[in-house]
Amino acid sequence: MTHHVIIQEIAPLTGNVYRLRVDRPSNYDFVPGQATDVALDREGWAEETRPFTFTCQPEDPFLEFTIKSYPDHEGVTAQIPTLAVGEALLIGDPWGAIRDEGPGVIVAGGAGLTPFIPILRRRLRAGTAGEMTLIQADRSWNDLILRDEWHRARDLRTVFVLEEEDRKGCEPGRVTRKLLQKHGVTSRSRVYLCGPPAMEEAVSQALEEIGLGEAQLVQEEA
Repeated sequence: MTHHVIIQEIAPLTGNVYRLRVDRPSNYDFVPGQATDVALDREGWAEETRPFTFTCQPEDPFLEFTIKSYPDHEGVTAQIPTLAVGEALLIGDPWGAIRDEGPGVIVAGGAGLTPFIPILRRRLRAGTAGEMTLIQADRSWNDLILRDEWHRARDLRTVFVLEEEDRKGCEPGRVTRKLLQKHGVTSRSRVYLCGPPAMEEAVSQALEEIGLGEAQLVQEEA
């Protein structure tokens, strides 16, 4: 089912990341970690849907998305900075397999962090963030989505991995088997994974080498 929703707020965050809040349709329910298909209600764009994760909580009176804009891609995300309060978006029903299934290690690459934003915020509010480790990877420090929020978060253990920048306190390069094991991943861990396809494939291979079974891996279904 397609829902027309009106933009209530659009605000820039770090880098090319924007927070969008829209009105919430009646009886529209989702689980933290889920997403929906979104399109712009503009001529020529209504059929160009993209999946975006809800970064609000199920009890909030609005729907929120945290979206990284890619100006060079000339697609939906490149249009995000041009949106204005009062414009309409088209969204579908909620979907997705990622949800909080208990203590574990989150491995997120780039915009793959977004399913975990509401999960981590919910745990921070409940005082259970100490049960999670966040391994967040991106090209540079400025690309890390909401890095300051996670860095300041009480009890949450954060590991920032920068592929193209050498920065004190961060891991250089990519998420490898060695890095995962260094930060506590074992064959008995529960791991949450979301990121670009190439990263997910590489991390999945590393987890398999560690001995972690498919039942212990939480990721979006293909």
